[in-house]
Amino acid sequence: MVRTYTMIPGAYRPTRSAATESSCAGFTLLEILIVTMLIGTLSAIAIPFYREALNAARIVKARADIKNISATIDVYFLTTGQYPDSLAEVDSDRLLDPWGSPYQYLKIQGMKGKGDVRKDKNLVPINSDYDLYSMGKDGKSVSPLTAKASLDDIVRANNGAFIGVAANY
Repeated sequence: MVRTYTMIPGAYRPTRSAATESSCAGFTLLEILIVTMLIGTLSAIAIPFYREALNAARIVKARADIKNISATIDVYFLTTGQYPDSLAEVDSDRLLDPWGSPYQYLKIQGMKGKGDVRKDKNLVPINSDYDLYSMGKDGKSVSPLTAKASLDDIVRANNGAFIGVAANY
């Protein structure tokens, strides 16, 4: 604290300067506005990166789940000689993808017609044994992977050789 002394005839008293008294009063409105703007700017930069990282983590989780379910289905096939009719037969029917939707399964083996199977850009089925996929972030999906509703799906393709985002297939 800086003290200044004034000379008053007959008295010697220390007094505080005006600068010292205002610094003890707190933050000014301008300082608070600047800090608020800095926090807002940093948030505007950080939130999209956080959302992107969160979505990437969800995709990794869905890929791992599909790989595990696929392994369970393959063990079932090796044991029984046929693929299950539903995920309930391999105790995977209650498993939800990271976006809260159930995983989708379609047994292709022995199926008449190929109307419901997942198809690539040439409308060729992407699997010959079974389809297993998550409907992705939007929770919507249609048979061709090139349709807008299917681009964010996490799919098993090439009979398990590819597991990933449909847009990357």
